[in-house]
Amino acid sequence: MSAEARPAFYALARGSWRDYVTVLHPPYTAWHLSYVAIGAALAPAWHPGRMGAALAAFFLAVGIGAHALDELNGRPLSTRIPTRILAGAAAVSIGGAIAIGIAGAVTLDLWQLAFVAAGVVVVCAYNLELAGGRFHSDAWFALDWGAFPLLTTYFACAGRIRWEAVLAAGFAALTAYGQRRLSSPVRRLRRRVASVSGSVVLADGTREPLTRETLIAGNEAALRAFALAHVVLAVALVVLRAR
Repeated sequence: MSAEARPAFYALARGSWRDYVTVLHPPYTAWHLSYVAIGAALAPAWHPGRMGAALAAFFLAVGIGAHALDELNGRPLSTRIPTRILAGAAAVSIGGAIAIGIAGAVTLDLWQLAFVAAGVVVVCAYNLELAGGRFHSDAWFALDWGAFPLLTTYFACAGRIRWEAVLAAGFAALTAYGQRRLSSPVRRLRRRVASVSGSVVLADGTREPLTRETLIAGNEAALRAFALAHVVLAVALVVLRAR
């Protein structure tokens, strides 16, 4: 598959093990797992074990489960992974995330069950576009994949939600919203647009060709930078708390 035809900048050539890497959406999974680490680092007490459990749960639920459901729903990444494997991966990974959440709730605080239940609703409603797709919007994406992981992990580490967590959840929601606004036009260009024609005329009369690649380039450069920036910030906060 040529670079121009790839359904995402991180998509590998179709087939074999490469499809399983592609369906994980590696840069975006890392981006959203960074919210988990940020939530743990902001908690009053440092609990690396709880952070590790939360990272495992969200990797299972989002990195594998949500993305497997998303690929089942229309094959947006055009992988050749059999339907039964995608369905099985979604069921097992989401089940594993639920098990981790329940174990944490029983061990630490039963109020965590509310977050577990909300997570199940989020994954199914968003990725399967339930209720006519009402929950598959930019705003819900920001809340589901930005604010929710951060607040869930903060609560798991702190046992309550304080103002700093609410403010940080606002940061997570806003940056996740920015991700969605940058990635949506790129997905459309890569997956649905056959060609683009035209030009941009500068003030001095110079004409620059307008192509699908030129329309994609800026947004994808920003997405790469923001994904890396979130991971770097999360690592910095974890290193700070671990000292």
